[in-house]
Amino acid sequence: MTDTTKTGLDPELFAQIRQIQIRTKHLVTEALAGQYESAFKGRGMEFEEVRAYQPGDDIRHIDWKVTARSGAPHVKIHREERELTVMLLVDVSSSGEFGSATQFKNEIAAEVAAILAYTAIKNHDRVGLIIFSDRIEHFVPPKKGRAHVWMVIRDILNFRPERRVTDLDQALEFLGTVIKRRCVAFLLSDFLDQTVTERLRTAAKRHDITAISITDPREISLPDIGLLELEDAETGETVLVDTSDPAIRDSFRILGHRNRTSRSDSFRAGGIGEIALQTDKPYVDSIIRFFRSREHRS
Repeated sequence: MTDTTKTGLDPELFAQIRQIQIRTKHLVTEALAGQYESAFKGRGMEFEEVRAYQPGDDIRHIDWKVTARSGAPHVKIHREERELTVMLLVDVSSSGEFGSATQFKNEIAAEVAAILAYTAIKNHDRVGLIIFSDRIEHFVPPKKGRAHVWMVIRDILNFRPERRVTDLDQALEFLGTVIKRRCVAFLLSDFLDQTVTERLRTAAKRHDITAISITDPREISLPDIGLLELEDAETGETVLVDTSDPAIRDSFRILGHRNRTSRSDSFRAGGIGEIALQTDKPYVDSIIRFFRSREHRS
């Protein structure tokens, strides 16, 4: 048994981390790890050299600037990056502290981040972490190793943000500052009131970004329970809603569906993958389906 006094953690938090570690280690099966490798390996290419064109070279790789200067066709040669850098960007704004099912949204985010981290480590990739609200709350540079994954999970679970609201652009700007080469980035958030900004589209051109949206059933539909006071977790604003009115429930459902559809369309148009999760449904199958769809597309 591990001595929690040596870890610097209280026993309750240590038990929570240990439970997630055991659970995620069980979920990261060979099948999941294999799907991850098929979906992401081979997609990172690093420039190596420019050489003279040879019969059989793909004309799409012609370097037109060198060709124009030299008067003879030249092509760019790239080599596959065997080792990927995986960055986890975790939104810790107050809206994540909500859940009408068995878990809060931020608890789902922590488990999913742990699964992705273990999967990446199993494939010998480096893993880093950016925790953000409307500022950069915490940064862990990418490294390898199971001890490093333990630290990443601990930081996600143990972290107490200073701010309540979200600013996705701040996180993306920071990502571009600290990670110079192309990386695989998973962006975990509920994306409430978040649009696909120009900065996100720009980041997606440089990095391989997947948005993991986490939604609670009560953000999709309202129960018929009479008068209900709804509070915005980030701003503190409240509104009184009569859920016994079918028209109000229908409007809430239609508006929510429209917003989620619009967001997904924007992700797709911006070249950003999306894994849509709900707090009341198993998430592993959704992750595997996404990995498989990426493999087929590539």
